[in-house]
Amino acid sequence: MNGRFAPSPTGPLHLGNLRTAIAAYLAARASGLGFVVRMEDLDQVTSSVTHEERQLADLAALGVHPDGPMVRQSERGDRYRAALDRLEAAGLVYPCFCTRREIRAEIDAAAAAPHGLRPDGAYPGTCRDLGPDERAARAAAGRRPALRLRAGGAHVSVVDLLAGATAGLVDDVVLARSDGVAAYNLAVVVDDAAQQISQVVRGDDLLSSTPRQVLLQRLLGLPTPTYLHVPLVVGADGARLAKRHGAVTLAEVVGARTGAARRDRLVAVCSTLCRSLGVLGADERVAPEDLAGLAARCDLANLDRAPVRWNDLAAALG
Repeated sequence: MNGRFAPSPTGPLHLGNLRTAIAAYLAARASGLGFVVRMEDLDQVTSSVTHEERQLADLAALGVHPDGPMVRQSERGDRYRAALDRLEAAGLVYPCFCTRREIRAEIDAAAAAPHGLRPDGAYPGTCRDLGPDERAARAAAGRRPALRLRAGGAHVSVVDLLAGATAGLVDDVVLARSDGVAAYNLAVVVDDAAQQISQVVRGDDLLSSTPRQVLLQRLLGLPTPTYLHVPLVVGADGARLAKRHGAVTLAEVVGARTGAARRDRLVAVCSTLCRSLGVLGADERVAPEDLAGLAARCDLANLDRAPVRWNDLAAALG
């Protein structure tokens, strides 16, 4: 059984991503699990081997070392197609011809969502009950359909080890895009099962997607791992770090330092991120090569659920 870190190789990891990677790594080690890295590179337009290599180098620089080879989603299309075929055979898949703009307009016009955890942008069901003639007309107009899950308004309960129990309404999530490429929620469920992932530690921006994934696991007869969603690192305005919003990479923090100065800076980064996860004391430091030794202190279920502000991390780094 394994834990995992699954970034998208569309750019460098920022320190918030690296904090989550350290959390996932320490949680896996604390639970006696293996640890794997999976590149979620289904978007071949923005993904690149250059980004992939840099991400792996940054993880290694902070002491996060996976067990075994890395896996790329772009190389696993046959697995996703087989899962989609099973869902189609059960009558749980239908074509959707809607554009994103059309979906957004319907969502904005709709009444408030039911109480409970509901993912942003939940699909309103526009194409769910189209007849054969309507589908043919849309196809004749040149619209290429995505494939969606016929979720049937399922409510799914999720127990997160940090957030506790929540219940979510699952919408008709996309299973395959209009270009035939598997969508995130299907791919992640198939891969987690294939890689024997029994523990998922990731950012809490993905908590709202978890009911979708749990439903797909049940429909495909796959095991459900334990989940723990770590609070994000946010900017001064409270918005999560992103490429265009205050994200700071390891390279930017380390700068042009070399030799002992570079090593000292990596120790500072590793120590600061570990303190923010509650696995290192205020006056303690940890070198990247000693990171795994902190696993015995890892108790993420008692982590503060408040977001971590980048300004606080930056001040600690000096």
